[in-house]
Amino acid sequence: MDTWEIIRVNVFSPMVLAFALGVVAQLLKSDLKLPEQIYSGIAMYLLFSIGLKGGFGLARAPLESVIAPALATLMLGVGIPLWCYALLRLLGKFDVANAAALAAHYGSVSAVTFSASITLLDELRLPYEAFLPTLVALLEIPAIAVALLIAQQRLGGHTWQKALHEVLTGKSIFLLIGGVVIGFISGEPGYQQVSPLFTTLFAGLLTLFLLEMGVVTGQYLRALRQVGAFLIGFGIVMPLLHGALGVWLGTLSGLSLGGSMALGAMAASASYIAAPAAVRVALPQANPSYYLTAAIAITFPFNLIFGLPLYLEIARALHAAG
Repeated sequence: MDTWEIIRVNVFSPMVLAFALGVVAQLLKSDLKLPEQIYSGIAMYLLFSIGLKGGFGLARAPLESVIAPALATLMLGVGIPLWCYALLRLLGKFDVANAAALAAHYGSVSAVTFSASITLLDELRLPYEAFLPTLVALLEIPAIAVALLIAQQRLGGHTWQKALHEVLTGKSIFLLIGGVVIGFISGEPGYQQVSPLFTTLFAGLLTLFLLEMGVVTGQYLRALRQVGAFLIGFGIVMPLLHGALGVWLGTLSGLSLGGSMALGAMAASASYIAAPAAVRVALPQANPSYYLTAAIAITFPFNLIFGLPLYLEIARALHAAG
């Protein structure tokens, strides 16, 4: 497929169109909204499903094929919050708490953005490594820990330990890691037992989840005027840089074209589940309108609509050059 065909497939996919419908509904002040219990249940399903599929893939993958991508992921998890914090402090003139909070969100990963990237690869019938979901959990934890440690070093206090406990025991990481462990232990027999629920239905439930995410994004769009031009630019430019870096590191580490693209999507995304929970505990003085608006109203829709096809094109160029 050429670039425009990939963009067309992505933009006119049920997931992206459902997201757009949710945004329009909110802007038109419709009462469209999923009940909280259903929204939370779908989120738990998606997280557990990602973990399970990562565990099943990890059980089948040779160890040597996992080591290099895992190291590349750890490099991203440590590096991204460090330079995000520095840029936000030096160029954005944010205070320590808000710079660290934003760095935690942008160093961490959006499991839904990752899911959308995998769904796009499936739609285009591009292969990718089955253990990729394991890297989602591997990227989430160190990124948040690094950002919170920066804040603790400069602000003092010891609340970062409690926040890290919140990350590890919160539903996002707990379901991801738990799913990986269950999938790895149960292996192929386990996959055959649960694949109708956790594979066949995944795209449909992701579409429903993105409908609600569109409604949430529509709510935060009104706050864009409050966050300022710098943060809007940051929410677009940094994902582009991180996405390109993720694709490059993925290619260097031996990932396939699809795997490199997915790692780029992970690096480009911003967390809005695990990171906010940790930041609320460790940095209560940070302004949620900054980190939530940036992650949900700027970076998430940008990646969903424009970023994913772009990261795929970068991956194609790098693999063609190699």
